Amino acid sequence: MMPETWNTIYCGPAPVPAELWLRWNLDPVLLLALGALGFWLRRSRSGLLAVAALVLAFVSPLCALSAALFSARVVHHVLLIGVAAPLLARAWPAGVPRAGSVALLASTLILWAWHLPAAYDLALSWVPAYWAMQLSLLWAFTAFWRAVLPPGRPVGPALALIFVSWMQMALLGALLTLAPGPLYEAHALAPFEWDLTPLRDQQLGGLLMWIPAGIPFLAWAALIMRRGWRGLTEGTV
Repeated sequence: MMPETWNTIYCGPAPVPAELWLRWNLDPVLLLALGALGFWLRRSRSGLLAVAALVLAFVSPLCALSAALFSARVVHHVLLIGVAAPLLARAWPAGVPRAGSVALLASTLILWAWHLPAAYDLALSWVPAYWAMQLSLLWAFTAFWRAVLPPGRPVGPALALIFVSWMQMALLGALLTLAPGPLYEAHALAPFEWDLTPLRDQQLGGLLMWIPAGIPFLAWAALIMRRGWRGLTEGTV
């Protein structure tokens, strides 16, 4: 028999504004896992920053807020795929440059699949599906960034991969922004507590995914260009 707590929203029910800052997630299994990851990556500044991003995503009140608002879930996912994943890739670099096209395709398919209404609503109502969503996104985008960020990767192909990944996410965001009605039953009621309708919340989330979510991708692209420029000036590229 499955534990009854599996058939619920991870981080608990959607909060109302007055209680948000009381809603820290102190799940002991999660804290143990994050502590173990931090210990493993303790010698890497990027690794520790990745753990900090995961703490913000899963321990802070953002976790509870993302149960209420789709727009908060978008911020949560951007933390995973645009901040934690590339930092993990820097802390755990690939030994040799890998084929980025496969990682790009896998990460794109996983991101889009979890935003299908049936899959998304399942993830917010069943804890195993929730963790399948989070871990598959983190794994797929860590693999993507491991293919993109190694110093041996030529600058041009690396930038092209980042651009395509950014564009596919922006396209998904545009579709969500322009959808004629709300798509996710998981956010059918809670947005009203935050002075939003479900459609407005979805439009805000889509808009965040469409434009601001590209900022981390631009930052990593700038880092690659800086590294390429340094290599040119030092005669190593």
